[in-house]
Amino acid sequence: MKSSAQKFFHETKILLRSVPPLPFALFLLSVFAMNLLANKSIVNLDWLALDCGILVSWVAFLCMDVLTKHYGPKAATTVSIVAIGINLLMCLILYVAGLIPGDWGAYYDLGEEPVINTALDSTFGGTWYVLLGSTVAFVVSAFINNFSNWGVGKAFKRNPDGFMAYACRTYVSTAVGQFADNLIFALIVSHFFFGWTIVQCLTCAATGMVAELLVEAVFSPLGYKICNIWRKNGVGKEYFQAVKGVENENFDHGDE
Repeated sequence: MKSSAQKFFHETKILLRSVPPLPFALFLLSVFAMNLLANKSIVNLDWLALDCGILVSWVAFLCMDVLTKHYGPKAATTVSIVAIGINLLMCLILYVAGLIPGDWGAYYDLGEEPVINTALDSTFGGTWYVLLGSTVAFVVSAFINNFSNWGVGKAFKRNPDGFMAYACRTYVSTAVGQFADNLIFALIVSHFFFGWTIVQCLTCAATGMVAELLVEAVFSPLGYKICNIWRKNGVGKEYFQAVKGVENENFDHGDE
């Protein structure tokens, strides 16, 4: 008989094999890109602060909403943790690349300024507190997003697979998940290391949440269509047969 750990790894292996490769790749790229883009500020006022991470973070949350609707919150959270693990590996590779002597292309384009190489090595290699903040923020917000999405979906007893149910669960989960992600990162990194005030942290979290929610509203029909296609085509059947539990209902009925 398999232990709990063996069962978890077995199910995870089947899950990763069952998730379509294109959405999975898009999810991984968005997680990596939003952590890298968080290094660049867009606005930094006394009452408002935003970074470029908001340009792609909506993609990660859209992917999590689709995964939660089809596979359930546990599976979506597992995929999220795998994604952050791969992101940490890529950060390690970039850090090692920064230690290797050599010149970036911008070194030649901008007048051979030695500071260019140092700046780019620092940006791509990252700093420990930015990596810590982004990792903690994403893991916590992924858990909040996925399980709040599932919880709202459970409230729809009539037509749980309709667009209204999908839209409500994604809007609510995106709002709370994005706010948590932005706030946790701002408190861990921006407040302690960049000198942001608590007001800036809160307004950054709220503004980022609104921005991501607007994008989610635009792309939610796409996410809904993907869920219906997956359900119709029996995507993930191997995983649902393997877990033998609540998740099986996702395949049979399109809900948790």
